[in-house]
Amino acid sequence: MNTIGRKFRVSIFGESHGELIGVVLDGVPAGLELCEQDFEQDILRRKSGAKGTTPRIESDRPTIVSGIFEGHTTGAPLTVIFRNGNTHSSDYDLFAAMPRPGHADLTAALKWDDCQDPRGGGHFSGRLTLPVVAAGVVAKKILADATMLDETPFTAVNARIVELGGIPAESLEMTKFETADPEMPAGWQEAIDQAIKEGDSLGAIIECTVPDIDPGYGEPFWDSVEAMVAHAIFSVPGVRGIEFGDGFRSARMKGSEHNDPIGPDGRPMKNGAGGVNGGITNGAPINFKVAFKPTSSIRKAQQTFNFQTGEMDTLEVPGRHDVCFALRAPVVVEAMTAIALADLVLLK
Repeated sequence: MNTIGRKFRVSIFGESHGELIGVVLDGVPAGLELCEQDFEQDILRRKSGAKGTTPRIESDRPTIVSGIFEGHTTGAPLTVIFRNGNTHSSDYDLFAAMPRPGHADLTAALKWDDCQDPRGGGHFSGRLTLPVVAAGVVAKKILADATMLDETPFTAVNARIVELGGIPAESLEMTKFETADPEMPAGWQEAIDQAIKEGDSLGAIIECTVPDIDPGYGEPFWDSVEAMVAHAIFSVPGVRGIEFGDGFRSARMKGSEHNDPIGPDGRPMKNGAGGVNGGITNGAPINFKVAFKPTSSIRKAQQTFNFQTGEMDTLEVPGRHDVCFALRAPVVVEAMTAIALADLVLLK
């Protein structure tokens, strides 16, 4: 459905080319300081316009329409909306006959009997990650204000790209290059330039760390920290995998290599488990990596079925699309992580 969470409930609504998109947050504690300017920093981190991202530029201006009074949350449902303006809906007319490979065009049409809004991917679009980022801002405030619940405050949820187009960050000496984006290694810039030239796209891996979290959060099995975080992360369009700590490498390790010895302070001395044992935080930082697929909409010609002619046909996707959506995704990963952890904090 469109809602996640038990105590901190997040519901997103709207379509990519509809009048507006937004989020309703239920279970937000009363008394949190919040204003529309609080959303600006994270929204800017998601914003398009840089090389490798979509040329569709929206204002992305948040409007809080409920749940706030005199600069503080009221405890009532908090609603934040964003108006859509820069839409080219005609770019999507072709996809009724030729659904895009890798997209939800066909599955949405089958599920909803062709009643779905196909423009810009409709409700399946990465555009819906904008209200998710807004929810993440509120979730981060809940985590930072956990002292009101007599808990240790959370200081940060940090995500960053560690591999792009198959090129790991550690293989690039970022400080030795002058690039258009000082935070973008030249090797990644070159990979993006090549993908643009070929009309293709790139995937990436994002690493997320929660460095300051006490032991004891989470439950066995269904509400394990990994299960709740993974549920949220896999809700992001384009995610293809997640691994905690040693992840898939642990299958090639011995127990003596993977196990985390416990130190005199009762916390792990290393972090092969990614900060979680038995579904419960163990006092080490939560650490996981997320694999994002290459953007499905590409200019490069693809052979796919044309339902209008009943034959295989050539599709060259028009419109404005990210070459690598993951460039804008670290803040989305942070938001989803904060949403899951805020629910755990409020449930405890």
